[in-house]
Amino acid sequence: MTDKREINPFLKSALEFGPVLLFFVAYLRYKDEVFTLGGTDYSGFIIVTAAFVPLLIAATAALWALTGKLSRMQVATVILVTVFGGLSVWLNDERFFKMKPTAIYLLFAALLAIGLLRGQSYLKFVMEEMMPLQDAGWMILTKRLMLCFFGLALANELIWRFASTETWVYFKTFGLTAAVFVFFMAQSRLFQAYGLEKEEDSDAV
Repeated sequence: MTDKREINPFLKSALEFGPVLLFFVAYLRYKDEVFTLGGTDYSGFIIVTAAFVPLLIAATAALWALTGKLSRMQVATVILVTVFGGLSVWLNDERFFKMKPTAIYLLFAALLAIGLLRGQSYLKFVMEEMMPLQDAGWMILTKRLMLCFFGLALANELIWRFASTETWVYFKTFGLTAAVFVFFMAQSRLFQAYGLEKEEDSDAV
């Protein structure tokens, strides 16, 4: 969309990360509770998931209304959260919601892989304004991020299948975010070498 508007960065961060943090806090509060609705018992995890899905949709809708823009990643995330969260609540099975990060990271990795096979960096289309790089730099970063996403998908599968629900919630809330942050911090040398303002240093990597 071309109708982009600037909003308070704190409000923007609250809309982007607030629902996830509220999910974490609510889970810690209700993780040991069992709720009976319509004759069916639901764990606290399922009830918190049922509240999280509309909250994320509302926050994303507010972000779009205020900024006039949503990234493809945000749209894909909301769709997958709605699908997998809805399945968990409908079938009263927390496993579907736990699979959601796997699906998200596999989707992103697959999209990046398709672009690479076509000789393109789809990552550049999403992040070019944030990090102006030479084309060679975008290709390297895209390959690395693709592998990172595949690794995160695998890590999520291992955590939710073999660890406790509480461990998975901590991993989902903090571990995945920290992993992506650390990944981009580790690319500082690539950013320096392939930044458009330092094209002459592109042989450093």
